[in-house]
Amino acid sequence: MVFSLLVAVGSVVASRLGYVDRLRERLYGRAPRLAAGDFPAGVMAPIDDVVMIPARAMVVGLVPRGSVAPVLWAAGDAERVGLFRAGYAIDVKVERFEREEELRKALIRGGENGGVDLAVLPVSSVAMSASLLRDAAPRVVMLVGRSRGHEVVVAKGLSRLQELVGKRIAVEDRSAAWYLLLWSLSRAGLSLRDVELVNLDSAFGAGAALRSNKVDAVAGFVGDVDPVARELGATQLASTADAPHLLATVLVARGDFAARYPDAIRRFIRGALDANAQVLKDRTDAARVLGTLAPQLGDPMEAIGAAPPATLQDNLAFFGLGDEAPVTFSELFDSAAALNQKLFAAPPAPAAEDTADLGALKYVATPQPP
Repeated sequence: MVFSLLVAVGSVVASRLGYVDRLRERLYGRAPRLAAGDFPAGVMAPIDDVVMIPARAMVVGLVPRGSVAPVLWAAGDAERVGLFRAGYAIDVKVERFEREEELRKALIRGGENGGVDLAVLPVSSVAMSASLLRDAAPRVVMLVGRSRGHEVVVAKGLSRLQELVGKRIAVEDRSAAWYLLLWSLSRAGLSLRDVELVNLDSAFGAGAALRSNKVDAVAGFVGDVDPVARELGATQLASTADAPHLLATVLVARGDFAARYPDAIRRFIRGALDANAQVLKDRTDAARVLGTLAPQLGDPMEAIGAAPPATLQDNLAFFGLGDEAPVTFSELFDSAAALNQKLFAAPPAPAAEDTADLGALKYVATPQPP
């Protein structure tokens, strides 16, 4: 009796101290963590089409750049009804982010949990963050725009990329500018071991970093960096104008949101493409909205010119649905994913075709019966 009591007490104490769990893990291995990414994103989709759009506003997250000006303009605000609401009966709320890292985290949380339902991200970021974004089951649904000089690499006292050896370069880690920097280093025959990267706290901090004496070069937005470069007599060593198909920003939807509200995605894409077309004709109104939200981008008219919004034809070509494009989504995604494995021994990313969900884009591109 006493022995049994001692065994029982010992078992309780061992369990509370964690000894039992540790023994179980040694014998049977640690139980793997269950995550949302272990299940198909569409399991919560409605059985019928009663729920076409969410009852709340769709939350779109972005780091401001020229190509998102049409989305900002179409979303409207408290004082102005935008195109999304007036023309397509959807409410869209735009959330601004300073860092792509914070935007990716918001996409993982989702709009129901204080994050975002959709995010505007570079293809390189989607590919190189595939394992981190797994629980969001990201679905690329449209091309927003390409960089045509929006990102630059600028240095003080240097005239060639090869002279960056041993220099300190300030850049936001894993950002669009960071990806341009990688491409630039490759062109010069350099690697990340040949330079010292200094991480910026904000996508808009490159100009201030260039003005400091702490770094020799920066990679960032042209509107933020160029004024400082002119002031200091610094030299632009590289730009996405040199590689106009390197950086493409895309609209990424959470898989569960796209599955539950396919009509909302269709309406958003149609509205965004209409807004893009209007801005390409006259960028004045959209530039005003962009300038108010992100004055760090410099002249908003020039920012839109440096990252023009994509047309429907651009979208179809980019995703292999229309005319040929110099670089397609699959090529950009797969090359960035392979580079991520090469540099950081990252786990393999899914195939590009498994990440893109082009049903809504195809629907928008097909003439609908009256």
